[in-house]
Amino acid sequence: MDAFTVSDIRLEGIQRVEAGTVFSYLPVKVGETMTDEKAAQAIKTLFATGFFKDVRIEIDGSVLIVVLEERPAVAQIDFVGLKEFEKDQLIKGLKEIGVAVSRTFDRGTLEKAEQELKRQYLARGRYGVAITTTITPLDRNRVAINFNIDEGEAARIKQINIVGVQAMKEKDLLGALQLKTTNWTSWFSKNDQYSKQKLTADLETLRSYYLDRGYLEFNIESTQVSISPDKKDIYITVSVNEGDRYLVSSVKLAGELILSEEEFRRSVKVKPGDVFSREKLNESTKAIGDRLGAQGYAFANVNASPDVDKEKRQVAFTIFVDPGKRAYVRRINITGNSKTRDEVIRQEMRQMEGAWYDADRVAASRQRIDKTDYFSEVNVETPPVPGTIDQVDVNVNVTEKSTGNISVGAGYSSSEKLILSGSISQANIFGSGKFLSLQMNTGKLNRTIGLNYTNPYFTVDGISQGFDFYHKNVNPTTLGYAFKSQSTGGGIRFGFPIAEKETINVGLAIDQTKIDISPVTEATPVQYIDFQKEFGKSNITLPATVSWTSDTRNSAIYPTTGGLQRAGIEVAIPGLDLSFYRLTYQHQHYFPITKDIVLMLNADLGYAKGLQGQSLPFYKNFYAGGVSSVRGYDTASLGPVNPLYPDTRLGGTRKVVFNSELLLPLPGFDKSFRFGPFFDAGNVFTDQYTLSSDGLRMSYGIAAAWISPLGPLKFSLGQPINEKSNDKLQKFQFQLGTTF
Repeated sequence: MDAFTVSDIRLEGIQRVEAGTVFSYLPVKVGETMTDEKAAQAIKTLFATGFFKDVRIEIDGSVLIVVLEERPAVAQIDFVGLKEFEKDQLIKGLKEIGVAVSRTFDRGTLEKAEQELKRQYLARGRYGVAITTTITPLDRNRVAINFNIDEGEAARIKQINIVGVQAMKEKDLLGALQLKTTNWTSWFSKNDQYSKQKLTADLETLRSYYLDRGYLEFNIESTQVSISPDKKDIYITVSVNEGDRYLVSSVKLAGELILSEEEFRRSVKVKPGDVFSREKLNESTKAIGDRLGAQGYAFANVNASPDVDKEKRQVAFTIFVDPGKRAYVRRINITGNSKTRDEVIRQEMRQMEGAWYDADRVAASRQRIDKTDYFSEVNVETPPVPGTIDQVDVNVNVTEKSTGNISVGAGYSSSEKLILSGSISQANIFGSGKFLSLQMNTGKLNRTIGLNYTNPYFTVDGISQGFDFYHKNVNPTTLGYAFKSQSTGGGIRFGFPIAEKETINVGLAIDQTKIDISPVTEATPVQYIDFQKEFGKSNITLPATVSWTSDTRNSAIYPTTGGLQRAGIEVAIPGLDLSFYRLTYQHQHYFPITKDIVLMLNADLGYAKGLQGQSLPFYKNFYAGGVSSVRGYDTASLGPVNPLYPDTRLGGTRKVVFNSELLLPLPGFDKSFRFGPFFDAGNVFTDQYTLSSDGLRMSYGIAAAWISPLGPLKFSLGQPINEKSNDKLQKFQFQLGTTF
């Protein structure tokens, strides 16, 4: 082609691609000279866009004609035989590699899409997957892509072998791994499905297992993964070299020890003569770093340097301490709280702006924010301020959750048949941190409605204020005798923080109770007859309460360490119709057994008595039994009974309840689900019905708690151990709540 001056440029064949897009790629414009080199460059550049299947350059006199054939556009993407994945999940994955509706169709990209789909299936152990792709032309230069998928069966781990094991038991090593051979839980946990990521994590777990037990030179020599010809069974073989076991010969401290060496040594978990443990060594360096962080040294660097003596099989460590420069907090930034006001979060902060950085206070702040139970997740970061060496920011990021709750409970007993109870509550009203709840009970014997309101920060010093109102009707006519009571009351309470994790609560209330036992029959409990004779049909009390609470739990929802103690006294002030006192004490503690297993122990005690020679009102008795007491027994069913009607429980003036429960995670769930075996013991007593005469009722079973998508769910399956003939049993109990 001879060179010529372009007088005009015409485009032919374009439908979806804008003309301006094509012109932007052409190396020549009207009025410029066209050559063979520029023609070749134009064709190459336009092909490279991926928009066109064919590009031709034609010349008509001095007019340059660019003839284009566009690639078809993807009109739809469908899947046939899809079961393992959600369609939207795969559509999103394909879009990331360039295959999506309205995009230009490219067969090379489609092959990548097929490989991506296979990779997704292989990651789930579907090694027999077969994918057939069909391209169907449509009108207006479009195509439909159909992936026909034969998922096949998921390959299962048939065998895991660890070769070279001498010092350890192979079954203990296999028990520590995430990957398992097929067992009865595999259908749910999927831990028998191989993936490279899981194997990599398990190899690190294996290495840590040995390093934490003194095998400093442990090494994984090879890993082999093979699959059976039918692609259904996977065999994993790991070859290891254990090496020798090492003892710690000495531990030295070096560097800038801004605190006394003795104070640093209290943080060192590794002692001379101990078997080497990488876990304890890491705990030691972290503890020293945390100790420095509590003094404001946010950028402290603590490293342990080993000195290995292979002949004696000993290792000496020198822990180098570099505290860096002391830092203070420039600013506290709060994000993620679209509903909750900043002040609700800031009032829980123990680290202040402008103060020296304190790692303990930062940790306490995070824990207090978590305990508000307004957020599903609380993350705190302390990045350095750019351009400085002595400032940090505290970034608090929260994920809000639904704080309204509709709770429904159900149970069945021989006396009341189906019992329904429920409550509706809203914590964090309008993002203010205040709490409001309404409770209802629809049992045939008991019908209750109650209203509670709490302002946790009535004053800036953290004094709380609350109001309580209730109305309760008791009507046990279904048991064959006429007895009714009606109680109405309300009160005000205040909470005074006396320490970081301790609070004193005081309250004053007023209660009016009306008793109707007419007509009196032989079935009427003598306690009720005596009460009406002594105090009449209606009486008013003025109960004052004082209680102490200590809460050292690391979380209010999923505690793993710490405990909760409550001690309180309620006194009906003398001078009105009734005078009595009630003492209560609860001590609950959590003991971490392993990283994921927690033991919970709980004791709940009570004692009550009348004052000024009066007897205790029967409706102030203690009760035991039920899902939050002694499981396996009907709610409030333990203790003294009506001699004429043994099916009726009267409660007692003393209460003793003990609970022990092992909290375990369920494979495949996050920490929102915990279950485990329990053992309960308890009863209520009077002067005549004593511990020595009737003893404690005991039960065992399994319980679970799950913060499900529908709301909090609790259930238990309890088996009484030493029940008596007139005990009321309720082996299965549950409670379901729905958040909103």
